[in-house]
Amino acid sequence: MRVLTPEILDFLPPGDPGAIRSRRDLARINGVMFQGAIMAKALAGFAAPTLLADLGGGDGRFLLGLARRLSNRWPGVRAVILDRQDIVSGETRAGFAAQGWHCETVRGDIFESLPQVKPDIVIANLFLHHLDDAALARLLALVSAQAKGFVACEPRRSALALLGARLVFALGANHVTRHDAVASVQAGFRGQELSALWPKGGHWKMNERGALPFTHVFQSHAL
Repeated sequence: MRVLTPEILDFLPPGDPGAIRSRRDLARINGVMFQGAIMAKALAGFAAPTLLADLGGGDGRFLLGLARRLSNRWPGVRAVILDRQDIVSGETRAGFAAQGWHCETVRGDIFESLPQVKPDIVIANLFLHHLDDAALARLLALVSAQAKGFVACEPRRSALALLGARLVFALGANHVTRHDAVASVQAGFRGQELSALWPKGGHWKMNERGALPFTHVFQSHAL
């Protein structure tokens, strides 16, 4: 059963030293989890989008890494980060431009901003686990109404992932990240939990699976 515990980073101001350090920790954790490679592989079967939306994309570093992996096959993508904060640095925006992508941030409530954006493809990296099942069902209904494809890479709720979360101190993670890593796994997914929340009806091909070492992948593609 999923257990949702508030994560410290969600309540810190963007400029708080603990928040800044934790975002750096998250960049390292994404690397250890192979999140970029897993996401890029899951997106391999999708046609190049005109507009890609990243739910809760934060400082944009994960999405920039994805752009570096995909820009040869997906040139000229407009990428929109939907988040409560606009914390994408000028350096990161320049990185997108160097890949031939354009990145912008839409700040606000994701349930209000997503229908305004109307993306072709929506992605979520370590974001969905923040939501309870009712909010998830509402969000997935919005995604299915707006986009032709969706990929989420989330924490896998497993003994191995929980062990990994408890060992993030070995990466030099601060107290915020050490707390939030464990909370993330406990709120993570396994089995077909996200598929069960995807709206019924319509023509969608879904795939939900674990990906080593610590990731749970959900993808849905309009037929």
